[in-house]
Amino acid sequence: MTTLLHIDSSVFPGEASASRAVAETFRRTWQEQHPEGTVIYRDLAKDPVPHITADAHTAGFLDPTARTPEQAEAFGARLELIEELERADAVLIGAPMYNFSIPSTLKAWLDNVILFGRTAGDAPSAKGTPVTVVASRGGSYAPGTPREGYEYVQNLLGAILVDMMSLDAEFIVPELTMAPSNPAMAELVPLYEASRERAHQHAAAKAKQLALRV
Repeated sequence: MTTLLHIDSSVFPGEASASRAVAETFRRTWQEQHPEGTVIYRDLAKDPVPHITADAHTAGFLDPTARTPEQAEAFGARLELIEELERADAVLIGAPMYNFSIPSTLKAWLDNVILFGRTAGDAPSAKGTPVTVVASRGGSYAPGTPREGYEYVQNLLGAILVDMMSLDAEFIVPELTMAPSNPAMAELVPLYEASRERAHQHAAAKAKQLALRV
């Protein structure tokens, strides 16, 4: 059976979150293709993982027999997250832009699963696993826009997921999500609606494509 690891990090619930809504389209389509499959779901807003600590960090580079009880306990929490990633046939991540970057809860999850010599480095344990990232944002940071230089979500996650962990990442980007609620962006509502529709279509198509691959 196939396994999808689904990570949400938006602080907003349900349809109030563009990243959650588009990720749900992907997940629903994926499950239609894999009705007997498994979905491992983590809602980092409701159930955040621990931020990395000195014990959790240093334990990753020690022989298990050399770890202190505190290090062993801290690394056990990391190991659960690492093994979820390694078991996954595909990964789905909701990554809204907050203050030009990713939510701190998602950064905490990444800090836990990145382990040089295992998930990162010369022979990453999840190498080649397809990762679909729904990178929603309130404005537009696309190439050629005034705020292009402030785009730190795709740049950051590309460096981590692809360069460090050798995962096969693709981004779906619903943008201008603040247009319906910000009067100053009223004229951009049609562009927001078109972006939202493209994102849902892209998510469904990507889920079907990956379902045939894994």
